[in-house]
Amino acid sequence: MLLLGLLTLLLMADSAPLRPGDHTRAVQVDGQQRHYLVHVPAKYAPETPMPVVLAFHGGGANADNMVFFSGLSEKADEAGFIVVYPNGTGRLKRMLTFNAGNCCGHAAASNVDDVAFTRCVLDDLESVANVDRRRVYATGMSNGAMMAYRLAAELSDRIAAIAPVAGPMGTSECHPARPVSVMHFHGDADEFAPFKGGKGRGPSGTDFHSVQHSIDTWVAVNGCRATPTTTRLPDREDDGTAVRRVCYDSGKGGAEVVLVVIEGGGHTWPGREPRMQSLGVFTRDISANDMMWEFFKQHPMK
Repeated sequence: MLLLGLLTLLLMADSAPLRPGDHTRAVQVDGQQRHYLVHVPAKYAPETPMPVVLAFHGGGANADNMVFFSGLSEKADEAGFIVVYPNGTGRLKRMLTFNAGNCCGHAAASNVDDVAFTRCVLDDLESVANVDRRRVYATGMSNGAMMAYRLAAELSDRIAAIAPVAGPMGTSECHPARPVSVMHFHGDADEFAPFKGGKGRGPSGTDFHSVQHSIDTWVAVNGCRATPTTTRLPDREDDGTAVRRVCYDSGKGGAEVVLVVIEGGGHTWPGREPRMQSLGVFTRDISANDMMWEFFKQHPMK
């Protein structure tokens, strides 16, 4: 009886509505227990649907790393959205990957269905939080950015727009069910996921598609104008970088594809100093978090 009572309490706690703060959740996918972290901002009100940003970590990292690396929990508190940090899979608990197509690691080699995992995460989140289903977005770093691209292609019924950082598409083509707007951030001096494609530094061995391949593919899929508008953004800091914004607009249903090129930038998150200097130069001229959130607000699901 005591064991039954404890199990009942655990099940009740797992299904209780989320409150502001940080939480760890578990879901069952293909017979495996998977986990994700969720940060609910202080301004969350259960009676009001709130936007969600999925933030996927890079290869060889994990959800805890992504919290610090991206700084998105702080942005969530300021702007008012729920941020979710899914964990990939791997043989080592703190070195995980997502199956984004041609990358990366255990997840790709084992053909892990991370699209199904993400759908389960969203279903689970909706059972404990009031989610605005028209405003669910995805971002990610490196392998996580590639995962965001895969979700835009294969889960477009749930994902309104994406903002990949330092990671291209992991497939040669895509066929989403609806247009999905894209804002892609990438350093042109990235040595780990080279801007022009090919194999970079690091153990993945991935032969990456070029950034332009990702942009051209989604410009065509979204029906955007083939001739972009290029804007040089203010060079606010003397940090060895400059930023240009390349916008392909007028897509189906107002879809856009925007490429933010960090000239001189490495395998880094714009506006966040990495712990590992080997990742290269990061820019202080822009904040990826600020730019992607403004972009997301302009592109709810229609």
